Amino acid sequence: MHSDEQQDPSYILVAFGKHLAHIRKDHGWSQEKLALESGIARSYLSGVERGQRNIALLNIYRLATTLGIRPEELLKF
Repeated sequence: MHSDEQQDPSYILVAFGKHLAHIRKDHGWSQEKLALESGIARSYLSGVERGQRNIALLNIYRLATTLGIRPEELLKF
């Protein structure tokens, strides 16, 4: 890990968000559809995908279940 990453770990939020957006798009889903199907607010989901929100573990599980993937797949970025 680089010293910059140790001082500001928020880069991980951006990386996770980009990965989530990529998986969502690979499934052919809009943010709106994923939000409706998962019960997560679209505005919250948008913030997660932009790296502006720190997603809770339960929401990672909820999104993975909705997308039909294992939760650890969302953490492989």
